[in-house]
Amino acid sequence: MSEPDTGIGSSQTAVVALWAFLLLYVVARVLQVFPGRVPMLAVVALHVLPPAVFALIHGAMLYRWRGIAAFFAICLVVGNVFENLPFGSYYFTELMGPKLFVVPSLLGVAYLGMAYLSWTLAHLILGCPRGPLVGLRVITLPLIASCIMVAWDFSRDPIWSTILHAWIWLRGGPYFGVPVSNFWGCFLTVYVSYQLFALYLRRDSTNLAPLPSFYWQLAVLFYGVSAAGNILLAIPSTGLSVVSDPTGAQWKVSDITNACALASIFTMGIFALLAWVRIVDETVGTGN
Repeated sequence: MSEPDTGIGSSQTAVVALWAFLLLYVVARVLQVFPGRVPMLAVVALHVLPPAVFALIHGAMLYRWRGIAAFFAICLVVGNVFENLPFGSYYFTELMGPKLFVVPSLLGVAYLGMAYLSWTLAHLILGCPRGPLVGLRVITLPLIASCIMVAWDFSRDPIWSTILHAWIWLRGGPYFGVPVSNFWGCFLTVYVSYQLFALYLRRDSTNLAPLPSFYWQLAVLFYGVSAAGNILLAIPSTGLSVVSDPTGAQWKVSDITNACALASIFTMGIFALLAWVRIVDETVGTGN
């Protein structure tokens, strides 16, 4: 099989880079289990930057630079617009560093990486990673990708808000201090981004580069590592045992981390497994 011409250098260099950022993300997820060893802003940056750079490299290999630039631009613009809409009364603390308007810059970057991985898994689950985006898939792909992205948010939001206080929900909510409106807002935000990108691809999808199965497996592994990192947080620690939200409601830390671990297994884990099975089936079917 000839190597795809992606314009980002040799495929070997790309593989090394993808592996490097995947392993760096593994380190970040492990560091979160040992708070205080590394400055929290550094831990946050390690959670955010590797997925975004991984997405940039992986996306450029499939969509070329113009395509992944369009994806990033759509996500950033739509995300910043929707973050300022009232999906719940909340504000961001200084934990995630400098802000663009009212939204931390690192948060916007975080959504880029995970949004791309969620989109990629949806592509795989639908069984259309290499073909053009046509027909009903122009609608179903954004819908499935949005569910996969919300699974990520559902598995982490109580940890980052109620425990770490990266953002504060002033009126609390039933999901360990997080309101239900947060997840509907997340779904709507990413759906609009994905639908716009799907329409872009429908207009200009003839230049998709054929990628070996190995590249798709790396994307699924990255998403799986994110889920596994939430499971690690369920390991008992000597830190706080109870936290409170602004309404005064108290939550056991172990309840939050265990619930997020279960959500990671039965939402993120299932999506990752489905995508992996699709890769295996296609590899067996094509002999690649």
